[in-house]
Amino acid sequence: MAYRYYNANAVGNIAMDCTIRAISCATGKSWDYVYEHLSDLAQERGTMMDNSEFIINYLDRRYEKIPVYGETVGELSEMYPNNILLITMEGHITCSKYGTIYDIWDCRRRQAEYAWLIN
Repeated sequence: MAYRYYNANAVGNIAMDCTIRAISCATGKSWDYVYEHLSDLAQERGTMMDNSEFIINYLDRRYEKIPVYGETVGELSEMYPNNILLITMEGHITCSKYGTIYDIWDCRRRQAEYAWLIN
């Protein structure tokens, strides 16, 4: 189980933008693109783009949700070494690429809530 520092923030800030960073990492789209896309969708729905229900629904519509049975983020990442995942935990979302967690902090020991298979 591995961790690598990753910050796609357009100006390098450490901000409350984990959803944007994680989706950017998982999809290969720029931070700016993901920010604008989520912002537009959230505005259409009259919500904030960091609203967890909005994000879960967004991911459910686009990707296959995989079962989580009490694993940590790191354990879930290890279970899918050949895939890209988006994994949520309480108050955060991260990206796992081929068994490595990419984020601004090491969240491997946090309890996973939901996960989606990106490829």
